[in-house]
Amino acid sequence: MQDVDKDFVVVGEILKPHGVRGELRVVCHAQSPFLFDELACVYLRPGPRTPRPDPLATLGPGPLRPGQVARARRRPPARPRRVEVTSWREHKDLVLLTLAGVDDRDAAEALRGHEVLARKADLPDPGGEELFLHEIQGLTVLLDGGERLGEVRDIMLPGGQEVWTIVTDDGREVLFPVAEEFLVAVDPQAGTVTIAPPPGLLELYLDGGGA
Repeated sequence: MQDVDKDFVVVGEILKPHGVRGELRVVCHAQSPFLFDELACVYLRPGPRTPRPDPLATLGPGPLRPGQVARARRRPPARPRRVEVTSWREHKDLVLLTLAGVDDRDAAEALRGHEVLARKADLPDPGGEELFLHEIQGLTVLLDGGERLGEVRDIMLPGGQEVWTIVTDDGREVLFPVAEEFLVAVDPQAGTVTIAPPPGLLELYLDGGGA
């Protein structure tokens, strides 16, 4: 079976249809939506927010044999489905994506909550010192004085603002808003990123001895 985490990276999430011609409202997880200019196709799979039918509804009437319920509720791993990219455009903080074969609102509605993936082999080389978001996850976070803060565990893009979830060595979380003035250095070869957080940010999350 294909190792999705090894071969693919999530570059967006489908929120809902836009209009009646099959356009999809997509939250872009790439640093720039122009990534879609470089992709002839993407891959789709159900995401955490994809509506799912009740698995027990497929079992039918009558008594259930031992193990039937457990098997019905055990979802098999989703296999990404390849779809050609027809066009895309920016709309506020979202990407409006058109995919081959998704021609009306009903077809678009069926993709609500799906993740949009790209093969890592298809991603263009980032220019200069830029990194793709999936390359930032797992980096060790250092403060500008050299002290270790923790590790980047997750990346969010609320309203288009990039925010890193940094988990400290004692398990506390720091939400770090990414901005040029707060980034000191990124060294992917060393596996580190050095930051100078805005005043009061660390005190907000770390003072008091708990999360």
